[in-house]
Amino acid sequence: MKIALLTYATKPRGSVVHTLELAEALFSLGHEPCVFALDKDGKGFFRQVACKTVADPASPCAGDIDQLIKQRIQEFVDFFRHHGTEKDDGQNDGQYDIYHAQDCLSANALAELKASGRIAHFVRTVHHIEDFKSPYLQACQEKSIYQSDRCLCVSDVWQQALEKDYGISAHRVVNGVSKRFSAVPSGKESELARSYGFEPTDRPIFLTVGGIEPRKNSIRLLQAFAQVRSHYPTAKLIIAGGATLFDYQDYRDDFMSLVAAEGLEAALVLPGVISDEALPALYRLADAFVFPSIQEGWGLVVLEAIASGRPVLTAKQAPFTEFLSASTAKMVNAFDVDEIAQAMREMVKPDVAGKLVANSAPIVEDYRWEKSAKMHLALYRQLVS
Repeated sequence: MKIALLTYATKPRGSVVHTLELAEALFSLGHEPCVFALDKDGKGFFRQVACKTVADPASPCAGDIDQLIKQRIQEFVDFFRHHGTEKDDGQNDGQYDIYHAQDCLSANALAELKASGRIAHFVRTVHHIEDFKSPYLQACQEKSIYQSDRCLCVSDVWQQALEKDYGISAHRVVNGVSKRFSAVPSGKESELARSYGFEPTDRPIFLTVGGIEPRKNSIRLLQAFAQVRSHYPTAKLIIAGGATLFDYQDYRDDFMSLVAAEGLEAALVLPGVISDEALPALYRLADAFVFPSIQEGWGLVVLEAIASGRPVLTAKQAPFTEFLSASTAKMVNAFDVDEIAQAMREMVKPDVAGKLVANSAPIVEDYRWEKSAKMHLALYRQLVS
């Protein structure tokens, strides 16, 4: 099958990683996927994959978020209109059997192409549903769900939300984790530690991936870490990542003000987007992975941390409760700073960490990208037929 997979960015965010991993798994099964993404800085995809990729140049936007999304949707539409979504005779698309959007933005572009007769149908994966304050963004979200020919979900909680709030019976697929994430050291861990200026005594090291933003619960995590430092004065916190479509500058300003107020400048490391080559070693550099996020589609980074042999902390809520329990992770009330801090202190104790790692390790084999690709292919074939 020829499959066009669309995602809104070339930078490492959850749905973008999902798209690239799915594409590679489809390719390894003998199909012809191509990943299309909007590229705002001209640097292309953050990682190389075996299958074909296309980075569609995206121009700067001086307007607000509504104007930005309108522009990004139109950029996708214009790209496909100008790069042959029609056969030579002007009939419907002859390039791809399936068009599959991994987000609201690209799904709106596909909805426009479908309405104009340029494509016959499209699929949309709903990783999570946002509570937009903007009427325009809310309308875009609803359009992307209602006008798709198949809705897919990666978790039970969002599948149920689509049924309850939209009357949509979405198909359940699984996320995966790449085998390049493992507990086996590569030698790059010490290089990373030196690059961050760490001393051998700078332990424990806590890691989270996803940047600083409200739904990652970054401020409460920082407040909890400040408490942890009273017990572990040499502890470090690494917050990796940060590429996002939305502007959370006010939230980041509040975060950095708290860093200064608590005197945590030397204890906090903000390396930004991590290269694909360095990410596995970064997980292994840490003593624990902390991810008290208050809204996720699934939490790919949690699976990656488990595969890397790290003890994990997450919020005691869906979707994490769909694949984790008190025996496999520290599950906390994500709104309770004291509870997060207590769990962070406990999870780095050798006996506690050892049990969490041993109990969580078997989870990984239930989530592989080949399995996900086969589930997608079955749904693609149903739609095409």
